[in-house]
Amino acid sequence: MKQYLDLCQRIINEGSWVANERTGKRCLTVINADLEYTVGPKSFPLVTTRKSFYKAAIAEVLGYLRGYDNAADFRAIGTKTWDANANNNEAWLNNPVRKGEDDCGFIYGKVARNFPKPDGGSIDLLKQIIDDLSAGKDNRGEILTFYHPGAFHLGCLRPCMYSHHFSLLDGTLYLNSTQRSCDVPLGLNFNMVQVYVLLALVAQITGHKPGKAFHKIVNAHIYEDQLELMRDVQLKREPLASPTLHINPNIKSLEDIETWVTVDDFTLEGYEFHPAIAYPFSV
Repeated sequence: MKQYLDLCQRIINEGSWVANERTGKRCLTVINADLEYTVGPKSFPLVTTRKSFYKAAIAEVLGYLRGYDNAADFRAIGTKTWDANANNNEAWLNNPVRKGEDDCGFIYGKVARNFPKPDGGSIDLLKQIIDDLSAGKDNRGEILTFYHPGAFHLGCLRPCMYSHHFSLLDGTLYLNSTQRSCDVPLGLNFNMVQVYVLLALVAQITGHKPGKAFHKIVNAHIYEDQLELMRDVQLKREPLASPTLHINPNIKSLEDIETWVTVDDFTLEGYEFHPAIAYPFSV
């Protein structure tokens, strides 16, 4: 929580206004923020200065790991985060590759699970990483990436958190995640949960002890219509103690994640929070 609140205050104190072409709004912006999360008891990085819907964040991660490319599939596992980008994004609605209602196109996990090869075919980046880590192999050249500049026109949104690099050192698994852009009042609340859960989950299914997750944000910003709520409401509240996340120990493989795991396999202990804040969402 302290890292999150410090970043919010830093943006307010030091940020510069930048016009955002996609949304037509201004963003108060800083460049470069580094957050760290230790995977362990009472260290779950969930915002407590407003109610946080952590299960929707986890559902989105599950959708990425399954390679989803349709908002209906994301909704079915517990998150509506892709509804607006799939159905209310004017540029995407006018894109001839869009297949119809709820189609998201070639996004995030769909890219990672089917990364195109120059000589034809594709690579399942996630399976390759899981197989190597399960065998105790640390391959420094393997990166789970959702980023394919040659395919941006095939999806409704470029990936924000686009790169996840796992490292195995002395039996402990670490994660470095890079995010090119972050809506701090809304998105970061989700993204912190997702980085933590990704490390915890991959460590569990590959049989390693989880260590630290390092989360780098390149462009961190607060939209102009979010600023008053952040400055005058959320930052005036006292943070509460961090909760503990429990993951169903029966989740033991990538196949489990792909077939039967739901958000109900992730439970919280000791989550106290302030009332929700209705931050505007920019499509």
